[in-house]
This record gives sequence, C-alpha cells and structure tokens, in this order.
Amino acid sequence: MPSTKILTVFGATGAQGGGLARAILQDQDSAFSVRAVTRNPDSDKAKELAELGAEVVTADIDDQQAVENALQGAYGAFFVTFFWAHYSAEKEKAEAAIFAEAARKADLKHVIWSTLEDTRTYIPLTDERMPTLQDKYKVPHFDGKGESDKLFIDAGIPTTFMLASFYWDNFIHFGSGPKRGEDGVLALTMPIGDSRMAGIAAEDVGKCAYGIFTKGTGMVGQRIGIAGEQLTGEEMAAAMSKALGERVVYNKVPADVYRGFGFPGADELGNMFQFYDEFAKELNKTRDVNFSRELNPELLSFEQWLNKYARQIPI
Repeated sequence: MPSTKILTVFGATGAQGGGLARAILQDQDSAFSVRAVTRNPDSDKAKELAELGAEVVTADIDDQQAVENALQGAYGAFFVTFFWAHYSAEKEKAEAAIFAEAARKADLKHVIWSTLEDTRTYIPLTDERMPTLQDKYKVPHFDGKGESDKLFIDAGIPTTFMLASFYWDNFIHFGSGPKRGEDGVLALTMPIGDSRMAGIAAEDVGKCAYGIFTKGTGMVGQRIGIAGEQLTGEEMAAAMSKALGERVVYNKVPADVYRGFGFPGADELGNMFQFYDEFAKELNKTRDVNFSRELNPELLSFEQWLNKYARQIPI
C-alpha cells in the first residue's frame, strides 16, 4: 500500500491542475501523491512534473476507459475541463459526464469539480438584455460547468464544488490587457461598469484546491468560491499604472459594444463581463477572499501579482 493517498489530477499541465500538482509535489510533508493526467506525456510540462515526483499517465478526457484507468487505486481526483480548446458547452458537459461516471466506479473519497455558476438561473434565456449563445446558453463556459454539477450530485460523488474567478493572467495570455490608443495612452477595456470583479492569479487556483483537499472530506458538498481580490476597473487600471510606470485608464464600455469587437469569443466574454457586473454582489459573496487565503496562505493580491508578472503584459 502506498504511504500517501493518490490524487489523480486532470489538466495537470494546465493552469488549475498544474498549480495543484506543483503545490502537492513541493510540500515534502504532503499526505498526497500526484498522478498527473495529460494527453501528451512528452511535453515539457509533463516531464517537469515527472522530475518533481509525479506519476504521469496518459489519458484523453473524452475517453471513458482512459479516465477510469487513471482513477484506479486513487483516493481522490481533481476534475477540470477547458472550454477554450473547443468553445463548446456541450462538449464540456459530455466530459463532465465521463468524469462523474468514472468517479462513481472508482469509489473515490474526495473529488474537486472545478465549476462555475449556471448563469441561466440569474438571467433566463427569455431575458433579452443578454443575447443567448449556442442556442441555449447565456455564458456557455459558465453554464456547461454549472449544469454539470448535478451529474456529480446525482451519482453520489463526494464532491467539493470549487468556483474560480477571472484570471489576472488573462491580461498576459488572453489578450485582455491594456491596449494603446491613438492618443498613445494605455486603456484597460472591460464592460464591468463600476462593479467589483473577483480576480485571482492562475497559480493560486491549484494552491486553493490543495487547501481544500488538505482540509479533508469535511469539505464535501460545499461550494467554495476563490479569489485573490475584488476590484473595480478603475482600481485595476490604477494598479497597472503603478506597475507599468505609465498611465493606464479604464475604458468602461457597454457589454453590447464589447460583444461587437469581433474577436473569437467576444460575445461569450461580453456576456461573462456583463454577468460579473450585474451580479457582482452575489458573485463576490461566493468568492470569499479571506477563506481563499485560509486555504492558501500564499494567496496573491493584484498588486503582488503585478509585481511578479507586469513585465509580461504585452503593451
């Protein structure tokens, strides 16, 4: 028998799963060992995890048998899907169904399902102030995950439902950072009005997940929102100004304007930001910064994140 409990980590070379895997592997006193699941075990990130001590296994989350094999003998699992690889809520739901069925068969003791709100419980499809996308969603990358929560509940899986926040890393990798206007001034463009939006460093998501696993099965059944800070657009622009050493203004555009920008996913993100804006009170109540810090004492504030990564923001 292994001296540590095996956690099967899906998305182990991605932002969430990778953060969890490294958090476990860097803790010499951890009660857990890592079984890192990846489609490509020959990738640099997979090799790095192996060097750190992870058991690296190959599986595609669209393959039921491969997922079941990856869970054999495991104590628990971290399940995550990646909408932006295909832009399909239906595909995410199918992947979640595979996870839930495999977890049921494996008799796992603790699962974290990385989920989000089903926005349709806040904004019905009949509500025309936000366009319906993919025929039956408002924010597909939220709704597909949120709808899938029921799969884990109905299957009797001992699940903690973890809800992440807007990744500040999107300012680096996703094209969401400030852009220079014709006047030469950098502008941070987001349709969140004057609301406070919960945000988090991508590296902290996995660390918070580790905190949940460390707290144990008393976390089963809970919905845990995580965030590093809740900031207005003006506050984010001011912090960026300080970190970048030049003025950044907040460009408070309406959601309809943002949806019309035309880049891939603009309508999806426009709806997401509108949701963050109109339901800021509810979303920020779920995403408790103090509890996130209890789960992860190394939790970064936005200023601390900028101090580490501002130079990587393309301007």
